Amino acid sequence: MPDGGETMLFVIAVVSVYLASVVGVTDSTPDSSYVAAVYEHKVILNPHPRVPVSRHDALQHMQKNLDIYEEQAARAAQQGAQILVFPEDGIHGFNFTRLSITSYLETIPDPQEESWNPCMKPERHNNTEVLQRLSCMARRNNLYLVANMPDLQPCPLKTSPTSTCPPDGHWQFNTNVAFRSDGLLVARYHKHNLYFEASCDTPPEPEIITFDTPFAGKFGLFICFDILFHDPTVLLVQRGVRQLIFPTAWMNQLPLLDSIQFQQAFSLGANVTLLAVNIRNDRLIMTGSGIYTPFSATYHHARKGDPEEGRLLVARVPVLEPLEVKQSAAKEVEAGGGESTISVATDSGYCYQDSCDDPPPPSYPTFISSMMYDTFTFVLLNETQGDIKVCNGTFCCRLQYRWLLQDHKELYAFGAFAGTHTVNGRYALQVCAVVRCAGLDRSSCGQEVEEAESKMDFLLEGNFDTKYVYPSILTSRMFLEQPESLEKAADGRLTMKHSNTKGGLVTACLYGRMYHLDNE
Repeated sequence: MPDGGETMLFVIAVVSVYLASVVGVTDSTPDSSYVAAVYEHKVILNPHPRVPVSRHDALQHMQKNLDIYEEQAARAAQQGAQILVFPEDGIHGFNFTRLSITSYLETIPDPQEESWNPCMKPERHNNTEVLQRLSCMARRNNLYLVANMPDLQPCPLKTSPTSTCPPDGHWQFNTNVAFRSDGLLVARYHKHNLYFEASCDTPPEPEIITFDTPFAGKFGLFICFDILFHDPTVLLVQRGVRQLIFPTAWMNQLPLLDSIQFQQAFSLGANVTLLAVNIRNDRLIMTGSGIYTPFSATYHHARKGDPEEGRLLVARVPVLEPLEVKQSAAKEVEAGGGESTISVATDSGYCYQDSCDDPPPPSYPTFISSMMYDTFTFVLLNETQGDIKVCNGTFCCRLQYRWLLQDHKELYAFGAFAGTHTVNGRYALQVCAVVRCAGLDRSSCGQEVEEAESKMDFLLEGNFDTKYVYPSILTSRMFLEQPESLEKAADGRLTMKHSNTKGGLVTACLYGRMYHLDNE
């Protein structure tokens, strides 16, 4: 089960956001659930990553991290884990140049072309010590294992023989590898969306990589920055993959893109299980891992002052199988392993529907403020309750809200943004967000905040031009809450309703991705 401390388990029922039908799970049996584990790793770094080293020294460095992996694999197996995931860059670290990473590279065979068990046949490929150790780790502990490592591939690239070779005559990729419980290498995925990674190449074409398991069917692979883009992540979902594996080295950025915040948002929005695992590095603000389903979240997020150490999470999760049900039905379902019975929450009594015949929301003074480098149009939430509309261009958001305590002393704003984000990446967005401001002046709205005391019941709604919308509710001290309900209308209107918030509200967000506009 989840490893103590700040690990949280929440279970509720929600409706599908961007799949056509509502998806649920049958009552859990040993055949319809499995045990997953992720290990947030405090990576041991090379103190001089830009200086080339020998293969011997690179192996000595990587073995230190692999020693920790060995310990955690044994712990996970003892808790019944059938699959274990380690983070991006967890074996070798980061900040290498293309030259200095050379001794860390191993040539990883394509499992679609060659069947190879590195633990059983280590002599088949030279200089594959890391692959061999990972393979034996999976075999020794009788679990599926996913790790991340750098890959060296010669030119021409077998998967794309006509692609132009890099100037130094070979390819270098940021790579996920997956091993079967007997040590067989079953999957290799090359990261497509790089984030300032000078040591690696972008593969010529996005790779759609999956592997099958006897306990949960098909799993799909992607890495870190990939989660914000259509290829390969959305392609996996469109092809019916319901279990996704997400190693990452994610630098947290509030108020909209903290690690656990977007991990859960993606699981809810895509209606999938997400096994997400981050690096732990306080200097780079890296923490936040979890095991997410559309019904539950088992996660860990370190806070300032916590010991800088790794964290193993283990949880039983359902195998997701499509079940068409009426969206109006409030069925009770079990969310895996008999852990908890869940149902749609009852109405709080506040009128949230257009059918209530309320007049159109009145106009409120707006102001412009930057949030995460994007220019949002905001309205302050100064009343005890309200019905507010805010627009950024032609994109409009609506908020119906009621504060639970009328004398709250914190400043909040409701904002909308529609446009292309261009800082540290380029991607088109439509966003509706309620945020706690960092101070009592409106100029502080959109800045990073981790704590809050104010609680509200709310309905947040956006008229989106995309079906790809990722909902999140983040409360004080980095706690997640799952929405009471999510509803999508045929005209693109998405509504998130929530009441009885357990913690002070930091952010409530509908994060829409306009993938089709990314290149415009």
